[in-house]
Amino acid sequence: MCLNLSRAGALNAFCKLVQYVHTTVRLGVAVLKEPLLKSIMTPFPYSIASTASLTEAREMMQEHGVRHLPVTSSHQLTGLLDINDIDSETGKLAGGTDPGQATVKEVLAERGYYSVDLDQPLHAVLREMAHEHLSAAVVTTHGRLAGIFTATDACRAFADHLDRQFRPGEDEPPEAA
Repeated sequence: MCLNLSRAGALNAFCKLVQYVHTTVRLGVAVLKEPLLKSIMTPFPYSIASTASLTEAREMMQEHGVRHLPVTSSHQLTGLLDINDIDSETGKLAGGTDPGQATVKEVLAERGYYSVDLDQPLHAVLREMAHEHLSAAVVTTHGRLAGIFTATDACRAFADHLDRQFRPGEDEPPEAA
């Protein structure tokens, strides 16, 4: 089960599965089409302005049940905020600045983010995320935000694939323990 694996471990397992499917397709054993990122990602994610406070960002994450928020400035993608970024920064601010005053932009000032095109092959994105130990990728099309792909999306897709392979015909997947 993906929940018992580290993010990198889950992504590595899914990468191996996608590579197996890709190899099988090349050998002509099965007529399968390699999945693209856009078939697995979460489209139209919530995003937050770079000028928003860390408190606003945390509240938005809690309200929508997400751990990542693409960050925008003047409708342009400028970064990716993770709940861990907020927790880390809040810990640093404990003795001084109010998290309601610290902005998302200040937290992301020195950090890059992984951005990929909508039509990227899934295996390439998974391999990069596993190699770099990333929990999410921002998905773009024509330079604009189109979606987000997270380790949770990868686990969900992997579980769906396993259900199709080993539980064909079952309507409901078994309950997670």
